[in-house]
Amino acid sequence: MSYYLITPVTVFLMVSIALFIMSFISKRKHLLATLISLEGLMLMLFGMICYFATFYFNFFNFVLVFLTLSACEGALGLGLLVSIVRTYGSDHFNSMNSLQC
Repeated sequence: MSYYLITPVTVFLMVSIALFIMSFISKRKHLLATLISLEGLMLMLFGMICYFATFYFNFFNFVLVFLTLSACEGALGLGLLVSIVRTYGSDHFNSMNSLQC
């Protein structure tokens, strides 16, 4: 039995990953928009890893490690966002210039 790696699900996940990467690169005004696009990218990568772990490979331990690390990344990003908003008053990138006196 032969397995095909190019299925409609993998094409959808790859296109979604490309869209989230493009939105991550283009959203440079607000920190919150950047963090949301990064979380979407992690969600699509998690979906792709789960799909490949279920149908093609047997690496479910890596799926749990990836899920744990992406949850930690989300918590750190939210903590950073709260800290920046408390310090600078907004999440605009141009208000966070540390070179100003």
